[in-house]
Amino acid sequence: MLFSSIVFIFYFLPVVLIGYFALGFSKRLQNVFLFISSLIFYAWGEVDYLVILLSCIVCNYMFGLLIDRYKKKKVIAKYILVSACVVNLGLLFIYKYLNFVVNNINFLFNQNIVISKIVLPLGISFFTFHALSYVIVVYRGTAKVQKNFINLGLYIALFPQLVAGPIVRYTSVEKQIMNRKCTMDKFSVGCCRFITGLSKKIIIANMMANVADRVYSLNSVSSISVSLAWLGSISYTLQIFFDFSAYSDMAIGLGLMFGFEFDENFNYPYISKSISEFWRRWHISLTTWFKDYIYFPLGGSRVENKDIMVRNMFIVWFFTGVWHGANWTFILWGILNFAVMLFERIFNVPNSSRYNAIRHIYTLLLINFGWVLFRADNMHEALKFLGSMFGLGSNSLNGEYTFMFLKEYGVFFILAVVFSTPIAKRCNRLLVDKKLGGAEYILNFSYPLILIMMFIICVTYLVKGSYNPFIYFNF
Repeated sequence: MLFSSIVFIFYFLPVVLIGYFALGFSKRLQNVFLFISSLIFYAWGEVDYLVILLSCIVCNYMFGLLIDRYKKKKVIAKYILVSACVVNLGLLFIYKYLNFVVNNINFLFNQNIVISKIVLPLGISFFTFHALSYVIVVYRGTAKVQKNFINLGLYIALFPQLVAGPIVRYTSVEKQIMNRKCTMDKFSVGCCRFITGLSKKIIIANMMANVADRVYSLNSVSSISVSLAWLGSISYTLQIFFDFSAYSDMAIGLGLMFGFEFDENFNYPYISKSISEFWRRWHISLTTWFKDYIYFPLGGSRVENKDIMVRNMFIVWFFTGVWHGANWTFILWGILNFAVMLFERIFNVPNSSRYNAIRHIYTLLLINFGWVLFRADNMHEALKFLGSMFGLGSNSLNGEYTFMFLKEYGVFFILAVVFSTPIAKRCNRLLVDKKLGGAEYILNFSYPLILIMMFIICVTYLVKGSYNPFIYFNF
């Protein structure tokens, strides 16, 4: 079930909200109701894989209890933790990577191993990381074991963050599970945040998807012009940001409606002036997860031997690529990020403000090239697309499709560029801080009207059945 769907907005969400607040006299009953609602949400589109989600919850519930029971016997507790990692990562491997590994074995060793096509369960990369977060912090002693099965199930399966993140740490919601407060302020902020995310998704991301998907499809069957290739790559660069950040906005907003406070997942990543800064602003929950559970345990950068530091960085970025998908394009995309960040660390790119424009352009270009790898179906298509961007084939400089797309979607490109920066946010703050002509009162009055108008526009697009994909559902 998509957040950006009529079924979710006008049927599922209102029923869940009514039932949830009707049980406001008991937090335990609210948790049971939310847990069951989350299972229904997941089963709506993946009923065959509901058993996988439930098995994940049961297994990690047992692992947590066992680790707590043997916490004074470190060796036994460590074996239990290793077992938990094997089970969770093994589940992820079977459903996400087994087909990929078998296909590569067949290709490299001229074998003919045949296995049935395994369909990727929705959100498996996210809920397995939620589960791992829980057992690791219980082992480390930074969180108490959860002895209530429903409460742990609610953490792993809570529908706002179940299928596409953000990756919520158990330590960040441990106390909220039983002690969260639902207030009118939280609910209203949550509604505004949800509508903002919905608008980013429907009005901007989906429009960029129309351009990007059509350009990449054209590239797979024919030669495209240089200008069209650049337009397609920029479209996808904007699409993936607004698509994923919109989902995070909606998830955070939904969490607030039910009293949960999730950490931010994006912080205007396209204003970055280095790839290192970009990854401090993009998909923050994933970046910090890998840092805390892989990079730092390996020694991080605080090691005397710099070769070990390089190894640690490579491992993290290799697995970052692998996490995103079972394809060599994702692996090379991860390695590309590793190589650039290592370059920035070794050569210490100048941080002076007079180099800001150059650093910003350099960062955006590398991000854009990286997203071409990320979007392409295979390496051949990726190289072909990159070649078209630089006119390495027989393609022309301009083509009729470029002007057609710019004419049809020009307004949406402008909106995407503007709202990928904090310009609007800073303008609002400036108006309020300077108290220019009672701007604060005007904004307070106009803000809900603008949100209502945006919501109506989004619903209109949904009723029309406009193109509505979600990129991170594939991961």
